[in-house]
Amino acid sequence: MALSSNYTRRVLAGCGTGNPIDDCWRCDPNWSTNRQSLADCAIGFGRNAVGGKNGRIYVVTDNSDDDVVNPSPGTLRYGVIQDEPLWIIFKQDMMIQLKEELIMNSFKTLDGRGSNVHIAGGACLTVQYISNIIVHGIHIHDCKSTGPATVRSTPQHFGYRGKTDGDAISVYGSKDIWIDHNYFSNCADGLTDITEGSTAVTISNNYFTNHDKVMLLGAHPQDTIDKNMEVTVAFNHFGAGLIQRLPRCRYGYFHVVNNYYYSWGIYAVGGSENPTINSEGNYYIAPSSENFKEVTKRIKDDGSSGVGGWEAWNWRSAGDIFINGAFFTPSGVNSKNANFYAKATSFSARPASMVGAMTNDAGPLML
Repeated sequence: MALSSNYTRRVLAGCGTGNPIDDCWRCDPNWSTNRQSLADCAIGFGRNAVGGKNGRIYVVTDNSDDDVVNPSPGTLRYGVIQDEPLWIIFKQDMMIQLKEELIMNSFKTLDGRGSNVHIAGGACLTVQYISNIIVHGIHIHDCKSTGPATVRSTPQHFGYRGKTDGDAISVYGSKDIWIDHNYFSNCADGLTDITEGSTAVTISNNYFTNHDKVMLLGAHPQDTIDKNMEVTVAFNHFGAGLIQRLPRCRYGYFHVVNNYYYSWGIYAVGGSENPTINSEGNYYIAPSSENFKEVTKRIKDDGSSGVGGWEAWNWRSAGDIFINGAFFTPSGVNSKNANFYAKATSFSARPASMVGAMTNDAGPLML
């Protein structure tokens, strides 16, 4: 099956760029015979996500999604609901149009390496109250709001689900999550939403394009449990046509590190409810059509005019590069205190001058 998308890339090399995730596994010419070693390459707050490591290899052979209550063996849905750890790969290139949200079970890896795999045109991924998930090398785009419907979530359980928002990946109440080398675009709501007590998450090496509200880290001001949220956003390519939430943060600790920002509409990095944001070694390119463009935005959840009080929020920029008049507004008494940001530093940033090389292969890799 030949598939096309707005984003395709064939990578013949990619080792030795200084990207610690890629250098961990792409320097091994025999990676395809030891796929599960990928789990050893996670860094950042989601570094303990093992996915389906030490489980069986499950091969998706059937791209259909005809029965969301009793899925057939060989389908993606059948694999992700199993109780045992599974490392899920794909027999060939395929387009998967999900009828209803794909509710994943713990200890699963979706590994699209070697195939051109699209989840598109229907429902997309739900990670709810589980742990140890790796999603790698998948094109996830044009996701729709679906439901209400009855959907199976484990071999033992199916139940009623309300209408979905239409996110590409919705993570809530979950931990030890790694989202790496995927393509995200043009969904009904968010692209990657991490909410409702989720923590220990790394979002890395992804290619984002053509979307408004990109990444929401903490959804509601009443969710004070998100004060414990820790998320790493690293080595991503934020491409053309993005408007805001790259990311938007509530509460919690956020390490935004070594990403490539190719323009943005309203803002790039924003937040509310006093999050700690540590921006390190990013490459921010403002739109050339504007003389000055702020990277940051403080947002009042109560809708009142004027932010006020944000001066105490601990946001810092360290080693970032700003192009075309881009600028970052730091805040907090600790904005220049590196020791304060130790908790919000999930690994050592590389120099921003290396970001172009380190993010050149963001998105799914055709290997």
